Amino acid sequence: MFYDFKKIENKWQRKWQKERAFRARINPAKKKYYLLEMFPYPSGKIHMGHVRNYTIADVASRFKIQEGYNVLHPMGFDAFGQPAENAAIKNRTKPDAWTHKCIRDMEDELKKMGFSYDWEREISTCDSDYYKWNQWIFLKMYEKGLAYKKASSVNWCPNCATTLANEEVIDGGCWRCHAKVEQKDLEQWYLKITDYKERLLEDLKQLPDWPERVLSMQTNWIGKSQGVEIYFRLKGLNKIIPVFTTRQDTIFGATYIVLAPEHPLVQELIKGKPQEKEALEFIAKVAKESKVVRASSDVKKEGVFTGSFAVNPVNNEEVPVWIADYVLMEYGTGAIMAVPTHDQRDFLFDKEYALPMRVVIQQPGANNLNPELMPEAYEGDGTQVNSAEFNGLPNQEAKIKIAAWMEKKGIGKIQTHWRLRDWLISRQRYWGTPIPVIYCPKCGVLPVSYKDLPVKLPKDAPFTGEGGSPLGKIKKFVELRCPQCKSPARRETDTMATFFDSSWYFLRFCSPEFSQGPFEEKETGYWMPVDQYIGGIEHAILHLLYARFFTKFFKDLGMISFDEPFKRLLTQGMVLKDGEVMSKSRGNIVDPDAMIKKYGADSLRLFILFAAPPETELEWDDRGLEGAYKFLNRVWRIQDNLKEKADSSLTRVLHKTIKKVSADFREFKFNTAIASMMELTNAIYQSAADKEVFSKLVIMLSPIAPHFCEELWRILGNKKSILKAGWPQADPDLLVEENITMVIQVNGKVRSKIDVPANIPEDKLKELVLADGKLAPWLQNKPLKKIIIVPQKLVNIVV
Repeated sequence: MFYDFKKIENKWQRKWQKERAFRARINPAKKKYYLLEMFPYPSGKIHMGHVRNYTIADVASRFKIQEGYNVLHPMGFDAFGQPAENAAIKNRTKPDAWTHKCIRDMEDELKKMGFSYDWEREISTCDSDYYKWNQWIFLKMYEKGLAYKKASSVNWCPNCATTLANEEVIDGGCWRCHAKVEQKDLEQWYLKITDYKERLLEDLKQLPDWPERVLSMQTNWIGKSQGVEIYFRLKGLNKIIPVFTTRQDTIFGATYIVLAPEHPLVQELIKGKPQEKEALEFIAKVAKESKVVRASSDVKKEGVFTGSFAVNPVNNEEVPVWIADYVLMEYGTGAIMAVPTHDQRDFLFDKEYALPMRVVIQQPGANNLNPELMPEAYEGDGTQVNSAEFNGLPNQEAKIKIAAWMEKKGIGKIQTHWRLRDWLISRQRYWGTPIPVIYCPKCGVLPVSYKDLPVKLPKDAPFTGEGGSPLGKIKKFVELRCPQCKSPARRETDTMATFFDSSWYFLRFCSPEFSQGPFEEKETGYWMPVDQYIGGIEHAILHLLYARFFTKFFKDLGMISFDEPFKRLLTQGMVLKDGEVMSKSRGNIVDPDAMIKKYGADSLRLFILFAAPPETELEWDDRGLEGAYKFLNRVWRIQDNLKEKADSSLTRVLHKTIKKVSADFREFKFNTAIASMMELTNAIYQSAADKEVFSKLVIMLSPIAPHFCEELWRILGNKKSILKAGWPQADPDLLVEENITMVIQVNGKVRSKIDVPANIPEDKLKELVLADGKLAPWLQNKPLKKIIIVPQKLVNIVV
């Protein structure tokens, strides 16, 4: 007999929706649990990565409901972004029409999986009711001096006359027309996230339940580093090139310095030099290169000598000044000191251009390093050499002393540098939140008034993918009267990066219909912070950092009282097929809808949880899905063979399973929880279950296979949903074994084993041990010294 999954799943999905089974409301009498997955971009179809992420969360949600928590589990769509514009161009439609169609399609697919979402809280970031509050937040940041505009370079396609994201630059060309991408300076909007750098770093200590890997990635991205800014004096010019380094222990090995081609001193350094023409050609060439490519570790580094020299302040040596593509103005001071013997990047550049090398740290326990024979830079610790008065010191000790010595002599200054840079939010796109700013020739830059929000996207934007932002071509959007002087003015035509939308959506879910602000403080006071956040490791840096930044900003406004938005974080692994990530280009996609039609959503949920722990990669296997389907059918058939009362041994197995599954669910170890339930099912087939044993198995299985278990729960005579059944509790008395096996030793060597009652008194145990006939050869005619008992494990007789 096979269960009719199509009929059952359709029945319970309609019933949950009709009864609003997952509707969340404030209930002070209950402990809250806010569970959230990173909301998806509406691509139109869910993929197995979505299925895995959302199934993991759904099991946790249902488990917490049955434990008695008041659970908030919302869903929405991160609906703005470039892919919708590209799809609109390709399909000759509008981004809003395309996006809303995709949202409807994804809603249908998500509902087929039986996920426990409170759909009444659904949000889409492309709706003006949402992005109005993006604009409100921007204006608040502008008031506080956190939003500002400055010139910066962007990837620019001269053929399409538009900007490109880094990922749209493919092999140095435009993804659309393949024209060579250039760098172009544009005035763009930034958020001053650097004002929060100390708090963003320090408050990572408040997140003990985040993966160590993510904490490390955040720490490295913020990039606080202690070092020295060293002053290299330019020969023949009364000017200084400041260079920041964390490796001041290698300063005596600096044999040249390298500037970014954009460095403000470069033009002055090359002027009138024989190298001027070559340098200018190189600068022009680099200006057209993507900074992503320039910074890449696997691309050959190129440079040009400026014809100028600087003086190393620690030994007064003249060192050549170069410009190179791998040095960027965005990092440090836009200048580095090159120590090729102790920095691999400098080593590779040095070998390309045959520049001087000097060893200043000797590797411990090895022959003296010879620059001419070194196959690579030595970047480890060791002893200072060729370092004047610091020779013989361990380099870590020398670091401290050299820093203090340089500061005392006025040739350097101990400083803290940060890798974190302000956040560029401008996008020359249509499908995003319009930045609420007006430009007046007389009054300057003016923020849009709060009463005039939202600044809505016009519906009639032209879409060709060429000629810059579509917003700039819509006269009635761009042109308006200055709100102050009534002169002709124009609107900002840039839109916000979509990371802005996702930096606070978790707060909007608390009160999605609130019209007086981005969120209602009473609701966030109850629900926030998020108790469990789930998403991919690819968002471990930027999205999480920006969400943490916004949270701290809201706290500074007095709108919330907490520092961090997400208490606990789980980053699920990817779904692979044949060892590779599923993708259309590889042709290895498995369609969830096809699997649901063949085996049912519950079988798919069961398989995807059983195949691997959540944090690791999952290898797709059709046989595993078929096995999950067979297991559910095996559980289904138990109802036909229930007896009046289960054997005590089976009852003990049940309570051990309850304890194990409960602990595993709390730690998201769903694969081992399922394995325990499979073992219980095997035990039931060996010794038939009664209604109580079977009911508890069904409850434990219900977060994983909810439709299946709701139906069984009803067949077992229950009127209310299994969600209201409560989670079973393990009886401590039934967790204790009735009989245990004790190892018997004589003088420390195993001589026998006996089965005894688990709670046997010590004197009775000694009697049974000494009466064991197997011990006679080792005890005969030997005086007994003592008996050592390790409870429930072994007895050692010393003779």
